[in-house]
Order: sequence, then C-alpha cells, then structure tokens
Amino acid sequence: MLAASALLLASCGGGGGRPTFGDNEYPVETVGTKSAASQVSYPASIKGVQDVQICPKISGFITKIYVKEGQTVSAGQTLFEIDNVTYQATVRQMQASVNTAQAACNTSKLNYENSQKLFENKVIGDFELQSATNAYESAKAQLAQAQAALASAKETLSFCYVKSPAAGVVGTLPLKAGTLVNTSSVLTTVSNISTMEVYFSMSEKDVLAMSKDGNGISALPAVKLQLADGTIYDHEGNVTKMSGVIDQATGTVQLIAVFPNPQKLLKSGGSGAIVIPHSNSSAIVIPQACVSEVQNKKFVYTLGKDNKVQYTEIQVAPQNDGVNYVVTDGLKVGDKYVTNGITKLTDQMEIVPITPERYQQKIQEQAKAMSAGDIVNAMKK
Repeated sequence: MLAASALLLASCGGGGGRPTFGDNEYPVETVGTKSAASQVSYPASIKGVQDVQICPKISGFITKIYVKEGQTVSAGQTLFEIDNVTYQATVRQMQASVNTAQAACNTSKLNYENSQKLFENKVIGDFELQSATNAYESAKAQLAQAQAALASAKETLSFCYVKSPAAGVVGTLPLKAGTLVNTSSVLTTVSNISTMEVYFSMSEKDVLAMSKDGNGISALPAVKLQLADGTIYDHEGNVTKMSGVIDQATGTVQLIAVFPNPQKLLKSGGSGAIVIPHSNSSAIVIPQACVSEVQNKKFVYTLGKDNKVQYTEIQVAPQNDGVNYVVTDGLKVGDKYVTNGITKLTDQMEIVPITPERYQQKIQEQAKAMSAGDIVNAMKK
C-alpha cells in the first residue's frame, strides 16, 4: 500500500499536478551539461556507382538475347544480337574490293619496278618513269581506301553484337527478340552495384552549421542507412560528395554517401534514409515531464528573482529518446527550472524552491501518512 501510494503521489507530481504539501513547495533543478547522442535522418535514394543504359548503335531486329534480368555480367560480354545479314554481305563486298585493289596495286608495283630498270638502261625517259610511279601511288591509295571501307564495314558489323561497357547487374529487359530497334531504343540498364551511392539532401541551414563546425563533409561522421523495411543496413558509409549549388526550389543541397555492397542487398533505384549520428559532450538535457507544449511551442518554468517563476520558451533538438529533450536555445548553464507540478504554476507565481531529493522525501512522508481511504479517494479523482 505504501508503494502504491508513493507511486500515485509521484505520478501526480508530473504533468497532472503535485502532492498537496500545503507550503507551496516545488522541486527546482539547476541547468547543467551532460553528454548526449542524437541522430538526424534524411530521405534518400539508392543508385549503383555506374548505371549504364544500353542502346544499340544501329537499327535492326533483335535476333538473340544472351542474358536474363538480374544476371551479373562482365565488361565486354555480349548481351544482344541484332540482325546482321546485310552487314555481313557488306563486309564480304568490301573484302572483295580490297582483294581487287591489292591485285591492282601489285601489278602497278611490277610496272613501276620494270620502268625503273628500263630508265636506268636509258630505254625510256622521265615521262614514262613518272607515269609508272604515279600509277603505283594511285593503286596504293585505292588499296588504302578499300581497306578503310572494309574496316568500317567490320566495325558496323560488330555493332550488331551489343556488349556491356561495364561489369554489373542486368536490369529489366523490356524488348523481346524480333523487336525492331534503333539508336534511341534502351535495351536494358547495367548497374555496377559492388558499391552503392546514396543520394540525400540537407537544408541550407544544416549545411551552413556543418560548414561552420568543421571542414564541410570531411567533418561528418560515418553514416548509417535505414532500409525501406525500417532495418539498419549492416555496413556504414561515408559522405564523399556535396553539390556546390543550392536548389532554389527546395532550398536544399544534395549530398552523396558511398556504401559497400558485398552481399548485393542494395539495389539500384531503391529508397531509404540516411542516418547521421551526432554527439554533444556539453548538451543541456531536461526531462520532457517538466516541459509544456502550446501550439507547437515548448515552455518551461524557470526560477527568477524573489523566487518567482517565469514562463520561458525553449527550443529543442528535433530528435529525442521519448524521455528527455536536448535544449538548443532558451536555457543556459546555471539557470533553474521547476521539474514537477508545472500544471499548478502560473507566470510570475512565487514559490518555495526545494531540491528534487527533498521533493521525493516529502512524497514518501505524505504516502506514509495517507490512509487506505485517502488512497482510494485519490485514485477516483
């Protein structure tokens, strides 16, 4: 019964009132500092370090698809094949042109070498030698032109085999075999997800505070990633990039955190939240029970001169543990505030301050003095 009555009186000492000591006594605490850990989260989107859209370089019908969705591929691996019959015929035609030009060049070379000997024996003159020389040079130029056309035809033929430019994981395959595609068609996306980039935005105010407190993003601690199901990703990440331009539409700055992805758990295009921890070794921490809230503003009763209380507005950190607030403005070290019975107070009311320890002692004393009937009556109120 004694424990129940003490608990009842203690509960009355919070937001619902206080024990009736009869001497206008209220517990008062002096503001001090202590270590406090908090965290701030920001909505984020997840992308691979390299998301490459795969588009063909030529038009044609897809004849073969060599990969499946979600398959891991290496750089240079063939993904698609486009109808290449026409391009193979062009290669054969260009090869024939090279052979013809090579034969003509060989004949011109023989004529040139023969003309040189005849010129040395003074059988022909300068004109005949120069004509043979010009014919040989023209044949070599035609051969080079034919070889260039063959190389171009082979390169065009190679475009029929669409290869992955990077290692990664194949995305969706929206087009099937037999589909006519062109250079603007997106066949799939290959994402390098060995390491993931997580994009998030911070307000201009937060960025300014970060820049003043340290050396920009280098001052940020390791960050965590909260996944879409609410769980925390096993690996920590680091913020590596920050945009130098503020988005005028949203007033935010974009940042990028990099996370390892050895188990391939993170997928490109996913969503989550970046969690940035913050540690403050000299934070002002007060119980939420001594704070009243009016129209989204928070107030405490501070003890002023002549033991009169003042209704004082405070600012608190957005993150809290559900028990205490970290005060960012409105209180300073050395200030005194009322910890219990705030609903009985009014601004400029004079009180008799006592210590929280004395307050608890008086609760115990009053609990011992209460009868069973007093407890029942108190519980009915």
